[in-house]
Amino acid sequence: MTMHAFIAGLPKAELHLHIEGSLEPELMFALARRNNIAIPFDSVEAVRAAYSFTRLQDFLDIYYQGANVLIHQQDFHDLAAAYFDRVAQDGVVHAEIMFDPQTHTARGIAFDTVIGGLLSAMEEAEAKHGITSRLIMSFLRHLDEDDAFATLEMARPWLDRIEAVGLDSSELGHPPEKFARVFAAARALGLKSVAHAGEEGPPDYVVQALDLLGIDRLDHGNRSLEDAALTARLARTAMTLTVCPLSNLKLCVVDTMDDHPIDRMLREGLRATINSDDPAYFGGYVADNYIAAAEARSLSRDDLVRLARNSFLGSFLPDDAVAGHLARLDAYAAEVR
Repeated sequence: MTMHAFIAGLPKAELHLHIEGSLEPELMFALARRNNIAIPFDSVEAVRAAYSFTRLQDFLDIYYQGANVLIHQQDFHDLAAAYFDRVAQDGVVHAEIMFDPQTHTARGIAFDTVIGGLLSAMEEAEAKHGITSRLIMSFLRHLDEDDAFATLEMARPWLDRIEAVGLDSSELGHPPEKFARVFAAARALGLKSVAHAGEEGPPDYVVQALDLLGIDRLDHGNRSLEDAALTARLARTAMTLTVCPLSNLKLCVVDTMDDHPIDRMLREGLRATINSDDPAYFGGYVADNYIAAAEARSLSRDDLVRLARNSFLGSFLPDDAVAGHLARLDAYAAEVR
């Protein structure tokens, strides 16, 4: 069995996926036509040509432009359904997807429209593909905390369908401490929490996310490796890191995939996982990220199984569901040896 086939068949969870970032150019154009929305591109090829970034903000600018085509509940359903159809080919059996309600409510789209479309696609994916999923509601860190509190209030009728809150968008200049109160409020409502930290921001942003936000999972976290004590802490506490190799390459977090630290993370005892982040923009879904990391860093099959195992251990699934996935993963690994 080839490495590519092994990775595609490897049961895995995806823990770091922005659903708006799975908007492929073809769907963007289809939704723009359906909703009579003008977009600043005249072809699919022009969109793909625009996906050349030198920093996070360059990506975010086009990301928010693309989101403008999402208007109706069916649009959000179609967006998520397309993602699930795609990752069913990658061995994904569970996904914890992030969505950015503020991106849409700021445009006059009702919160209920957004979440209703996503939830219907999630239910469809479980029936169609057997993929279970959870929702993570992310706050946009370039906005103020009052805006995040307003979004949390909008979410109240849906709290039984939202697993966690998150923190994304422009990292530099927007430290986690800026959102300490709203994360405490979300925790009091029974929500788990995750946060982007240590992608562009310094290791101190990771420390703030741990100590001030009380996160249950760390998104990215690459720059934690610059601080030996922090790295040891993350390993000791089995904090899950949701690492996104192709995103790191596209946004110049690493210069080349040969420089990616995923193997070092495993050697340091970190509970690292591999994910796709914004696959339509960064050139690959989750299996593509496994393949890129495996080829660049000479990861073994045991390394890949460990990364998949970490994805279930780091998920927000109940213990019995995690145990079931781990048993299937072990059976697969034994079968193909």
